[in-house]
Amino acid sequence: MKALQTEYEFTLPRGYVDSDGNVHKQGVMRLATAADEITPLKDSRVKANQAYLVIILLARVVTKLGDMAEVNTRVIENLFASDLAYLQDLYRRINGDGHTMMPVVCPACEHSFEVDVVHPGG
Repeated sequence: MKALQTEYEFTLPRGYVDSDGNVHKQGVMRLATAADEITPLKDSRVKANQAYLVIILLARVVTKLGDMAEVNTRVIENLFASDLAYLQDLYRRINGDGHTMMPVVCPACEHSFEVDVVHPGG
């Protein structure tokens, strides 16, 4: 029996730039629990602005980013928009259908195949 994968490594398209100018691109996201999705709804920041839900949610499930000691809401708030969109898509993929594979078609030869959106090279 195959073990359930609960953590997924990723590489951000641009990377988080910390206060010292270091770029952090490699990270790990874990599967979300029911509490991860419910608890942020009680947060005053979410009550004031529903869009803030994604910030809190990602701060809970992104367990590693580069060599940073902690990933918190301040880090997620300061991601580039393309990196935030990437993490939202990854969250939907691993927590929705449970995989990171995406069907694609080669524009040149029209061959259909799948690529891993987390590890596109392998």
